[in-house]
Amino acid sequence: MAATLAAVVAWPGQAGAQQAAPASSAPLTQQDIARMLPATDMGAGHGHGMATYTAATHPGDTSTATSFDAASIPTNPLMPKADPIGSKTCIACHTQENIQASHSLHVASFRAGSERSGPQAACETCHGPGSEHAKNPTAPGSIIAFTHDSKTPPAEQAKVCLGCHAGGARQHWTGSIHELRDLSCTDCHNPMARVSPEGVLAKPSINEVCAGCHQDIRAKFNRRSHMPLPEGQLACTDCHNPHGTITKPLLKTDTVNETCYTCHAEKRGPFLFEHAPVRQNCLNCHDPHGSNQQTLLVAPIPMLCQQCHTMTRHPNDLQTAAGMGTGASPDERVMGRACLSCHTNIHGSNNPSGSKFHK
Repeated sequence: MAATLAAVVAWPGQAGAQQAAPASSAPLTQQDIARMLPATDMGAGHGHGMATYTAATHPGDTSTATSFDAASIPTNPLMPKADPIGSKTCIACHTQENIQASHSLHVASFRAGSERSGPQAACETCHGPGSEHAKNPTAPGSIIAFTHDSKTPPAEQAKVCLGCHAGGARQHWTGSIHELRDLSCTDCHNPMARVSPEGVLAKPSINEVCAGCHQDIRAKFNRRSHMPLPEGQLACTDCHNPHGTITKPLLKTDTVNETCYTCHAEKRGPFLFEHAPVRQNCLNCHDPHGSNQQTLLVAPIPMLCQQCHTMTRHPNDLQTAAGMGTGASPDERVMGRACLSCHTNIHGSNNPSGSKFHK
């Protein structure tokens, strides 16, 4: 039975798991399982697996605590002399918020912690010490608030969240377009209520959160040729990292083409004959969000091709308005797939006779 469990837990390709699984019939220990689990980025890059969370469940264990257990009470820059007062004082006024937050991952985790903040600091671990707020609840900035109409700057709001969530997917938050636009974490997330099935989002899905600001992009998905995002087969975060990347459009890869190749691997090549605009940038010909042209093209064929190619070596009456379906002399070489009727492998060709992308 133990050998079977070891085979299930130790998935292929994880060398550490292969070594950790006992060769004998001895049962797996907690340390064995801890080594098998992947590292988490919740702890500012400390690289500890979630199985090392033992400070609360095993008080005698002296191992390094995870981020939730080690979360300290932040300093409120607007009330630097405020002192912690404990969550019981907060609940006396914020009964409704306590009911909602009690079901959230954050509060449940903070209440389980005990190393620095303790379970009594579940509220103040995010909102800062509350003594001044308790004395004068209406005083602006008396507590770290996570709304745009509060006195707490968005940068300070994000700083509190990054106290635990730094590193990993958020390592490029500083300097990102969202950070420069004064967005705070709570513009997209709601850690106090379970609105979404994952990610503590402020709306039921990632796409709905993004569409709150990017309505022009959302409208493109209503065009006749679009990525399958409205059908639920794709999410904005499949291509973008909203927490920041090294690219301006927040792509998850270094270039547009690398992002497209993650799904369209057949377009990657290498090709014996390469089409220059294709190799340069997929966006030269396609709109990745949606288009009223076929296959997400930015312009209809043959007009798209004619942006670069003249009618050299073609009959001088080919690819003109007269040859279109509504023209004076419709030509099948212009209608339908037009240029692609002959130049079928337009993304590149490995055929010895494919220099014109015919094969």
